[in-house]
Amino acid sequence: MRRAVCPGSFDPVTNGHLDVIERMSRVFDEVVVAVLINKSKQGLFTTEERIDLLRQSVAEWPNVTVDSFHGLLVDFCKARGIQVIVKGLRAVSDFDYELQMGQMNHSLAQVETLFMPTNPLYSFLSSSLVKEVATYGGDVSRLVPPPVLAALKAKLSG
Repeated sequence: MRRAVCPGSFDPVTNGHLDVIERMSRVFDEVVVAVLINKSKQGLFTTEERIDLLRQSVAEWPNVTVDSFHGLLVDFCKARGIQVIVKGLRAVSDFDYELQMGQMNHSLAQVETLFMPTNPLYSFLSSSLVKEVATYGGDVSRLVPPPVLAALKAKLSG
């Protein structure tokens, strides 16, 4: 069985993330979307909220599951028998950092890293940008799935 993980903070998940996840779901038998738990960083959404929003957003793909992890991603992969990490790349600047991470992950646990270029429609898109635009009342309806849009409105209205 070909299994892969798509890791990230997903605070919140965007249509750019979903594009990569959906494309992965056509290549791998199982895709695990792994939400990073970073206790030193305060996000807009809690880990539980991000997991719930992701589960709602990937429900149409039966071979995609959502989980969370803390610590080293390669430890998560080893514990679950996942051999491949897939990272979406928006720009060349993403590649420099992700290449180093991929090389480190391979040296630690022989886990391979594959890079998937983001659909050009979403090359500018980041969770941080979505949060900033939404905070100031901008329209992000084309940038996030409906459950995230509703959650952003609810979170930022009060």
